[in-house]
Amino acid sequence: MQYRVWCRYFRTSGLLSHMIVKMAHTAQKGKLIAVIGDEDTCTGFLLGGIGEINKKREPNFLVVNKNTSVMEIEEMFRNFVKRADIAIILINQNIAEMIRHVIDTYTDPIPAVLEIPSKECPYDASKDSILRRAKGMFSAEDFR
Repeated sequence: MQYRVWCRYFRTSGLLSHMIVKMAHTAQKGKLIAVIGDEDTCTGFLLGGIGEINKKREPNFLVVNKNTSVMEIEEMFRNFVKRADIAIILINQNIAEMIRHVIDTYTDPIPAVLEIPSKECPYDASKDSILRRAKGMFSAEDFR
């Protein structure tokens, strides 16, 4: 039905109408938030309703514990970055420190990577490479 309405409104067919329908479908579909964190962080976000499993049975979260290897964390981060259905990746700052070399090489704006504190480790702005990059984009004169 949306397709017919859009086609009548724009009096078009072909590529433009296909693009409009695709944009409307994407807007309805939405994007996900992914979480890489300790058990408490992931549990909180899952209780908040962000937990999803896609068609390939891949979750949008990784619970990191003492038995989780750095390679597993790196691999999951790279998978989240490649997935088209993820818009934001939240990662505990202490876990981000473990894979800092991978996070520093990632420069795309979407999905956005945000470092968050954990229960045991408070947030330290000096360690946040994303925040440092953002600060480097602006000068003091921009805020006057």
